[in-house]
Amino acid sequence: MDRLLLGGPRRWTRLEVAQRSGVDPARTQRLWRALGFADVGDDDEVFTDADVEALRALGALIDSGFVDLDTEASIARAMGQSLSRLADWQTDMLAALLREHPGEPVDAVRAAEMLLPLMRDVQDYVWRRHLSANAERLLAAGPDDATDRRELAVGFADLVGYTSRSRGMGGRELGAMVEDFEGLTADLVARHHGRVVKTVGDGVLFTCTTAVDAVEIGLRLPEEWAAADRPPLRVGAAFGPVLTRLGDVYSPVVNLASRLTSLARPSTLLVDQDLARLLRGVRAYRVRPLRRVSVRGYDHLQPWLVRRRPGTPVPGEDTGPFEDFLDDYTDEVLGSPDPDHPHDPRTT
Repeated sequence: MDRLLLGGPRRWTRLEVAQRSGVDPARTQRLWRALGFADVGDDDEVFTDADVEALRALGALIDSGFVDLDTEASIARAMGQSLSRLADWQTDMLAALLREHPGEPVDAVRAAEMLLPLMRDVQDYVWRRHLSANAERLLAAGPDDATDRRELAVGFADLVGYTSRSRGMGGRELGAMVEDFEGLTADLVARHHGRVVKTVGDGVLFTCTTAVDAVEIGLRLPEEWAAADRPPLRVGAAFGPVLTRLGDVYSPVVNLASRLTSLARPSTLLVDQDLARLLRGVRAYRVRPLRRVSVRGYDHLQPWLVRRRPGTPVPGEDTGPFEDFLDDYTDEVLGSPDPDHPHDPRTT
């Protein structure tokens, strides 16, 4: 199994790999750690010919100018974290297969010989598809906007009471619930042109380029997730400039979305004022200001509750005197939309 996975026998020490690849030993150790692997002794023969070739390939990437010395460790760390999780999942699948069909140890090798090429081909396909989707976004933005700083809607979805609920669940039951949650979230976010940045057990972080897509995800997630045997879901979202780096997102907007999520009641969506302002003139939603609160990092934070307007939106529909008053008040606080340009381009 070891030879099959690593492409040959373990025959080289860390220093020999560095010498054969032409990469400095200190640098090879830094990259090894960044990929998420434990340190090995200088005299331990744990590396294969594939490790030598991988370091040579990295050297070629650096020579091409695609990867520079200042970012190579960060790239290795991001790649290692993503692929480590993928490897954990695939190993669990292989273990489950072997449990269902117990036999000699050689069965594991045979299963791996059959599955590895298939998994490699699927991973290559998915990777290329994601590259294509990102390239389309980059080209659509134009060369002047090709930057890692963008204006995005950032959303958090959080399972309410997950910790207490999970204590009374068995491993299989808990795993099934988490799988259902991640599957529903990934499907819904993709349907509305968003991107799942990461999932952490009881929560998910996602981004969208438009306010309406973010709100649709935030409203539909609790609705589609709701069931008697599941903890309720709450969502918070904010809009603003975001730094995208190595597949992750960084910005005060991310922190703000997280704070809004913690303030939201079960099965509700709270947004910040910038995102609420982008919903002006969108008749599908009702936006209402809530009482200001102080939370860590934000004094007098103003949450905005977003709900779907009942019925099919009709221009000039009568919503009742009180709702009309609240609509007028909301527009006054946010600033009335321009009648000639009722929709911000970031809305849809």
